[in-house]
Amino acid sequence: MKDLASLIEADRRHLEALRRDLHQHPELGYEEHRTSGVVRRELERAGVQFAGDLAGGTGVLGFLPSTRHEDAPTVALRADMDALPIEERTGAGYSSENPGKMHACGHDGHTTILIGAARTLAQMDRPNNVLFVFQPAEEGGAGGKRMCEDGVLEGRQFGRAADRIFGLHCFPGLHVGEVSCRAGTMMANADTIRIKVYGKGGHAAMPHTGIDPIVVASHIVVAAQAIVSRSVDPLDAMVITFGQITGGTAHNIIPEHAELVGTVRTLRPDTRALAERRLQEVVQGVAQAHGATAHLEFDHGYPAVYNDPDLVDEFRQHVGETIMPDPLPVMGGEDFSFYGQHIPACFYWLGLMAEGQSSYPNLHAPEFDFNDAALPVGVRAMCRLATAPIG
Repeated sequence: MKDLASLIEADRRHLEALRRDLHQHPELGYEEHRTSGVVRRELERAGVQFAGDLAGGTGVLGFLPSTRHEDAPTVALRADMDALPIEERTGAGYSSENPGKMHACGHDGHTTILIGAARTLAQMDRPNNVLFVFQPAEEGGAGGKRMCEDGVLEGRQFGRAADRIFGLHCFPGLHVGEVSCRAGTMMANADTIRIKVYGKGGHAAMPHTGIDPIVVASHIVVAAQAIVSRSVDPLDAMVITFGQITGGTAHNIIPEHAELVGTVRTLRPDTRALAERRLQEVVQGVAQAHGATAHLEFDHGYPAVYNDPDLVDEFRQHVGETIMPDPLPVMGGEDFSFYGQHIPACFYWLGLMAEGQSSYPNLHAPEFDFNDAALPVGVRAMCRLATAPIG
């Protein structure tokens, strides 16, 4: 059995080429057929057992048994594989070959890190069983939920139920070699709201003869912000953002209806319930005040990512990287949260900035690209977490 450092260094070039290949061929959620094929190929070459066709067809689960005990505990490691519908503007020589699609959130790096961890752990002494969870459709498709429904944590595929799970996400606000994690809520509940406002159509020059749903919708947008500033404890957190407003067919016509689509982000279950209740009151009240009617749909999306405090303590003890001070929660959403509803879970940030850099393109930006220098850091962290003593 070789030591961890030499194994990772020997694999560096292979992983860099692999990551750039994945970057060049991005696929959206539940369409990751090529990516899934690359994962299967790499696992097979490394001698790692795997099961495919999960979570609608593209999910893959790898398995390495313990080299010590048949009844050893099982550690799950997770990566997401999907890209985003964004036109790339990185200028990289390995830029996306698929128009309108790119890896703008670093999932190419996440997938490569988990492949690298599998390749490395296959050559190491393993006190624990290890599951490698390659999931589709994190970007809004709830691929993590479907992987759980397919029993990847329950032992359906290999007879080994997972005892704990770790996941990472690249983070532009940290430098390469730095990691960060917090106990408790790490990321937010991410919900979608759709509001349909119904008025009375008419001539734009005679607004008194109609009921303008665009005016009503505009008042709803403004009034909703008072929920954040006046209904929520200032030390708590809530975001209400409307990303779409549609209505009307011409400049001189008052339309009969308008529609708002937005997102609500909260950190606590009671604040989430408050947002839904107060939005319903605001939407109905504002519409009624203008003589209109309105309908609110509040669609519960990803639950908040919750990090098990005991697992976070173990992360800090064993990960071996430069651990930065506890970060504040992030109001973004992540379907890693679904795994944490079944077993203890820990999600952490992986730094991307090069030494001397003070800024980095943001996630979901067309200029974003994963920094290959972070690959060995991620592999090393995952391997240490997979082989740390349990109990």
